[in-house]
Amino acid sequence: MKSSIRIFSLLVASLWSAVLPANAQVNVTQEHNNLSRDGVYIDAAFTPSEAANLTRDLNFDGTISGNVYAQPLYIENGPGGAAMIIAVTESNNIYALNATTGLVIWQRNVGPPVTSGLPCGNISPLGITGTPVVDLASRSLFFDAMIDGATKKHFIYSLNVDTGATNAGWPVDVNATATYNGMTFTSLVQNERGGLALVNGIVYVAWSGHLGDCGSFHGWVVGVNINNPSMAAEFGDMAVLPVMVPTCSSSRATRLTRAAFGAAVKPSSACKPGRSGLVSPPITGRLRTG
Repeated sequence: MKSSIRIFSLLVASLWSAVLPANAQVNVTQEHNNLSRDGVYIDAAFTPSEAANLTRDLNFDGTISGNVYAQPLYIENGPGGAAMIIAVTESNNIYALNATTGLVIWQRNVGPPVTSGLPCGNISPLGITGTPVVDLASRSLFFDAMIDGATKKHFIYSLNVDTGATNAGWPVDVNATATYNGMTFTSLVQNERGGLALVNGIVYVAWSGHLGDCGSFHGWVVGVNINNPSMAAEFGDMAVLPVMVPTCSSSRATRLTRAAFGAAVKPSSACKPGRSGLVSPPITGRLRTG
């Protein structure tokens, strides 16, 4: 059953926007604000005296539908110049909310989430779990969604952050495209919890297994060029993209993948780069074009 959730983070973001000068730029485009995942938020306008005067805005209504595991994001200069809060849910709903009022600017649903048929796990429904990332230069929002159907699949999406429209060439069907050393990606046994990362025009997405470590899952990190997700024009039928594939056991692979994407989980010594856990130097995997 879908649940309506008021996210405390959305309320905090709306309070924060009230203390900023008109020309302030305080975008939060990824998990914990930085690639280092340190969670440090610095803004000159947010002083102790301003913080002391914060009050709850009872007119803010950030009600959305679905369970929320991902961190909401904050984007300045949305449609009409309004600041936006981006929130995603396990029901595969994506919302852009006015950061002052909480009213919906745009809303998308990218398909039915998975509610049954998984070999194990503790998230149901299973849709969008990991925190998205926003590229301000292209005004694009990137996220992974698990979508139900005859074959349950992970898809990497890119939406216009101002309108919610799907960008050309997206989504990427991970089942159909990700391969490495004879292994193919099987969405049924993979789960995407880590926050997405964007580095030098490549969006990186990490998967491990479900709770219970069931099935033949692996730790996967897939990178997709945000300007040409198929890469067909440059590489032909096979696009070469960085994919780190652990060689250790499944449970260690899970810890390694989570650690690589900022989760507070330390990999065991057997899975450190340069040992048996991760082939060193990093292996270049392949992402097959459609």
